[in-house]
Amino acid sequence: MRPLWTGSLSFGLISIPVTMFSAAKERALDFTMLHKEDLSPIAFKRVCKKTGEEVPNEDIIKGFEYKEDTYVVLEPDDFKRASPDKSERIDIETFVSESEIATKYYEKPYYLEPGKGADKAYMLLREALLQEKKVAVARMVFRQREDLVVVKPDGNLLLLNQLRYADELRDAGEITVPHHADVSRKEVAMAIDLIEKMSGDFDPKDFHDTYIEKLEDVIAAKAKGKKFKAITEEKQTKATEPTDLITQLQASLERHK
Repeated sequence: MRPLWTGSLSFGLISIPVTMFSAAKERALDFTMLHKEDLSPIAFKRVCKKTGEEVPNEDIIKGFEYKEDTYVVLEPDDFKRASPDKSERIDIETFVSESEIATKYYEKPYYLEPGKGADKAYMLLREALLQEKKVAVARMVFRQREDLVVVKPDGNLLLLNQLRYADELRDAGEITVPHHADVSRKEVAMAIDLIEKMSGDFDPKDFHDTYIEKLEDVIAAKAKGKKFKAITEEKQTKATEPTDLITQLQASLERHK
């Protein structure tokens, strides 16, 4: 794995050198854009809007448009100036129960590896978090922004989860949801019974991207020259009618006996 960030994890006056690695990888297939006429690959170039000429990477810099067509050029040191004391640190600010953090705030996981001479301090934090059943809420500067993060034990590892800020979540107030419905006790009892029958232990290995797998089969078949029939337009799934809920619940329970 390629390291993404190196710095220190600050725990009170204790400093733990760590290296951060991405814990997630993309599963999507890599498609190439082609010209419809002759299947030639399409190239995407960085072009100067003023001259129309392609610009090499070494001649591209970052700028912020603070008013129309007027830019401030930002150098690498300018990003460090915004928070010089945080650019190489993960600062733990508080400890909370993991259940206090709603799942909608979680964005991306990273692995933390202890640096040279940091094994004991790394294990100390990991074991303390395990025994207290808490997670550490911290801040760090990564990729030109200050992130809110959570550090928690994950087996022998310390796992860092990047969080979304509250103002990065859209207001759900415009979403229309029912506030009252005439649901009978029998319907609720049958729904609970169905949930219990469908309940089990969660193992991530039991789940995989079946869409990608089937698409890979289609690609392999087309590569061998197989022709497919055109697909007719699929009908939209209709909501179960309120009057059919009992019937459908009963049928679902029979299926999961």
